[in-house]
Parts: sequence; structure tokens; C-alpha cells
Amino acid sequence: MRPPRLLVLTDRRQLPAGRSLVETVARCAQVGLSTVVLRELDLPEARRADLALALAEHVRVISARTLLPAAVGVHLASHQPTGDAAAAAWHGRSCHDEEQVAAARGAAYVTISPVAGTASKPGYGPAIGVAGVRRAVAAGAPPRPPGCAGVPVFALGGVTPRDVAGLREAGAHGVAVMGAVMRSEDPADVVARLMAELA
Repeated sequence: MRPPRLLVLTDRRQLPAGRSLVETVARCAQVGLSTVVLRELDLPEARRADLALALAEHVRVISARTLLPAAVGVHLASHQPTGDAAAAAWHGRSCHDEEQVAAARGAAYVTISPVAGTASKPGYGPAIGVAGVRRAVAAGAPPRPPGCAGVPVFALGGVTPRDVAGLREAGAHGVAVMGAVMRSEDPADVVARLMAELA
């Protein structure tokens, strides 16, 4: 199963007042969003499992850190043991430099972050920029037989639609976003613009 070009990471705490996470994802699915990474790591696992089930009515769900029943995959931290992710159809990893990307053997994809400063995680960095994305892509594509691609790399952290072209030129498979969608008054519009740039 090839990863999509766009991943949306969830964070219900960034949503505008009165909006639910399921409602937000459903609106984004209407304009073509296919996959989310369910975070909400402050919630008990049973509540996360319920959320995954509700979101799975609209999109494919990848669950952060642990495998949930309705999820098609697991998104692991950079140094997290594979654990129950081995039972998932595929798993991805959060990476923050090219060494972590190179070590992510067996991952179906990786995220590399932060590309730019981000309001979701202020002070987290330093930002790696387009050059850092290019290095991560190279690290994920060691010498292989002809026709074998490297691990797909998603650029994450402060990414906006106007950044997509440069990130794709640097070799990113796609982009991953959280706050740009979660905080937006019109999340579906943000997703539509990102997808148009990724097409």
C-alpha cells in the first residue's frame, strides 16, 4: 500500500471552539483527504480506539505509538521499538535528521521535521529547511537495485501550500501537517489547496 501524498496529524486541542475532531476530518475527507495520523496521546487507549473507529468511517487511520483496532498502521517515534506495529499492514516513523531516516529500516514512510518554525511545537527545532529534507531523502535512498525506490519521506512542521513545490523538488514524497489544518476556520480549504499543490 503506497502512502498518500498528504498526511494530516490530529490534535483536537488546536481545534476552534465547538468543533469536533471527527467533524473536522469528515469535512477534509469530502475534498479528498484519505489518511490521518491519530495522535491524541493524552487520552486513555480506549478513548483513542473509539476515536479511531469514528474516524475510520471517513479516512484511513494510522495510530500514533500503538496499534488500535481500526487503524491500518502505526506511526512510531524515531527510537520506539517496533513492538505491535509489526502486526500492522505498515508503519511509519518520526525522524528529525538523516541518521534517523537511514536507521528507519522496514518503515513504509518517515516524516522529517521540523521543516520550518511551527506554532504547534514552538521552540522545537532547529528547522531543517528544504536542504534538510533533501538530505533526509538521500539518507532514505541508499544504493538499491534498479527500480527500487527509497523510503517515502514526508516533510512536516510549518508546511504551507506555498512550500509544497520546493519540498517536492527536494525529493519529498509528500507533506504532513497538523496545526495548519487543525487551527483553520476552513480546514477543508487548507487540505484542498495542499492537495492541489501535491497533484
